[in-house]
Amino acid sequence: PELTSTPNFVVEVIKDDTKQTLVLDCHYPEDEIGHEGEEESDIFTIREVSFQPTGEADWKDTNYTLNTDSLDWALYDHLMDFLADRGVDNTFADELIELSTALEHQEYIKFLEDLKSFVKCQ
Repeated sequence: PELTSTPNFVVEVIKDDTKQTLVLDCHYPEDEIGHEGEEESDIFTIREVSFQPTGEADWKDTNYTLNTDSLDWALYDHLMDFLADRGVDNTFADELIELSTALEHQEYIKFLEDLKSFVKCQ
């Protein structure tokens, strides 16, 4: 089977006039990968949404995180449109898969070469 890498990714939206960052945790659902020709559906989903302090190196676990399973579908659609307006859409998600898969393939080949070198009898 062809190796395809579908990494989770986080989108941080920062507004200059606030001290908060909107954080959207996104992932690729397993049942959506490889469904070509279905342009109407999104190939990634938003799993969680939270606000975190802008400029903090570590996010606070105590901040409320909304799981989108319990989110109203209309608000969820607005969040997806919000991302699309900022360039995080199916095109971006496809390009991320391509890049991640290429890197994964490159690392896999390097690993095999290192393994061969390591176990090689001398």
